[in-house]
Amino acid sequence: MEHYGIWSLFPPVLAIVLAIKTRQVFLSLFFGIWIGWVTLSGWNLLDGTIASIQALVDVFKEPGNTRTIMFSSLVGALIAFIQHSGGVEGFVKYINRFLEKIDSRPGGSSRRVVQVLAWLTGTAIFVESSINALTVGTIFRPIFDRLNIPREKLAYIADSISAPTCILIPLNAWGAYIMGLLVAQGLTDPLTIMIKAYPLNLYPILAMLMVVIIIISQRDFGPMRKAEKRARETGKVIADGSVPMISTEVVSLTKKEGVPARARNMLIPIFIMVFMMPAGLIFSGWSQVKNINSLPAFEAVFKALSSGSGSTAVLWAVLTAILSAAILYRSQKIFKLKEIIDLAFKGIGGLIPLALLMMLAFAIGKVSRELGTGLYAAELANAWLNPHFVPLVLFLLSGFTAFSTGTSWGTFAIMLAVGIPMAQNMGISIPLAVGAVLGGGVFGDHCSPISDTTIISSMASASDHIDHVKTQLPYALTAAAFAALIYLILGFV
Repeated sequence: MEHYGIWSLFPPVLAIVLAIKTRQVFLSLFFGIWIGWVTLSGWNLLDGTIASIQALVDVFKEPGNTRTIMFSSLVGALIAFIQHSGGVEGFVKYINRFLEKIDSRPGGSSRRVVQVLAWLTGTAIFVESSINALTVGTIFRPIFDRLNIPREKLAYIADSISAPTCILIPLNAWGAYIMGLLVAQGLTDPLTIMIKAYPLNLYPILAMLMVVIIIISQRDFGPMRKAEKRARETGKVIADGSVPMISTEVVSLTKKEGVPARARNMLIPIFIMVFMMPAGLIFSGWSQVKNINSLPAFEAVFKALSSGSGSTAVLWAVLTAILSAAILYRSQKIFKLKEIIDLAFKGIGGLIPLALLMMLAFAIGKVSRELGTGLYAAELANAWLNPHFVPLVLFLLSGFTAFSTGTSWGTFAIMLAVGIPMAQNMGISIPLAVGAVLGGGVFGDHCSPISDTTIISSMASASDHIDHVKTQLPYALTAAAFAALIYLILGFV
């Protein structure tokens, strides 16, 4: 069977609804995994339970999953380093002096300036979405805290510019992956189609634009408005009873006594991590391109960059940053070797919940693929679809698939295989169909609590994960509604 009918939709949707309703993310995800494997085992409870446990073990059979989980834990060491070394405090002091020149009044234009700076920083890091969200959250969290800007707002900004930036500036693995999927559908000029599809990839454009509008207008709505009011009036950047995605022991680490606060102790490791991301992509992709040494230098580098492994590059980047930070601090005699090791383990320990959440997210994505969640949803749409509604339905269907599975890349693979033949048979513009699928995939991934970028955005901003999902959702739905309306209009043009 390619899918299990309506039961294909049940596990991921149930897990997401339970997580948002009960705030018990780990139990909700495991329950969804368990229901999925019980279904796959023919409703044998014992076999389904055993298969669920084995599925969690099998997550580590995929090297990409293991590298991502390692990255999710190791980044805690880097955060602990830059906090305890005085790097964060030094950077905050530097930014404070800058803000005082702009507007020293509480709640003045400095709040807008900092948020715009966060948006610009994320937009400039288009190589990989995880590094994007991590950098924005790590650098700007202490500044947002000082200005009483809720951490939910930082998580929203970081999340809204991570995947959208990477897909709109395709000089990375995203562009290579999408072109590969287009080639797999028999299209002979994938680069031209991809370029034509980008102006029609509406959701990422609207999502990034909406962030700017919200920042400049300062007119929040929905749960984010309540979060902003709480932070302004009480100084609480996180709600009472909420649990940050990163251990408070790591976030609350103060500068070591007697150590001068220097911004470079934060910026140097962060810059090294960001720089190592494209370097890692080029190095890991070099051997994947045939006859690369015979190509012109620029073309060779571009192809290697596009063919590299994102998870490998991310892991190398954070490991290099940790090692560089350790050498930097040891050379300044800030920490002894034992302090460096103890601090690293403390930081890693603070992110163990994130690693577990990543493992569960990968596992529920796998069971959703086994159940044929995306294929069933596509089959339902294809049965009653009118040609005029193809762009709209592809967008909505891609969004639902990505929301249920927590992966935009997996959604692209499923929905481009459905959308391109559908467009060819119904006389719809192929770039329009591609743009609708890509936009829908980013939309669903952006909203999904089991998406890796959503999880990392919560972690980097030290926000409660469900609070981040709830406050972001109205903004994402607003941008998606405008995108859907435009796709509906374009379907009749």
